[in-house]
Amino acid sequence: QVQLVESGGGLVQSGGSLRLSCAASGRTFSSYYMGWFRQAPGKEREFVATISWNGGTTYYADSVKGRFTISRDNAKNTVYLQMNGLKPEDTAVYYCAAGFGSGAYSREYSYWGQGTQVTVSS
Repeated sequence: QVQLVESGGGLVQSGGSLRLSCAASGRTFSSYYMGWFRQAPGKEREFVATISWNGGTTYYADSVKGRFTISRDNAKNTVYLQMNGLKPEDTAVYYCAAGFGSGAYSREYSYWGQGTQVTVSS
């Protein structure tokens, strides 16, 4: 069982930056792939980024590639999402997830946080 708590969301102007954090409970954090997803109002949840158990492999949605960076610190049981060059279309609730899959599909993840709101003003 893994519990996930996101933080770091907020309101930022277009072009600004935010860093999201996701703190995980449990001693098996380092066994999981970790992912970030987001859901904008009226839209389906979409994949943002994923990182392997040791941080050696990362994968990003085309829409955020080059602007967002996912990383993890297994000693702190935390995964991060550094978001630079934010755009109004990045506005969404951001969720972190843990699982044993390595892809961009939400079905591959077994545990989810409650989400943190990111709002980008134009």
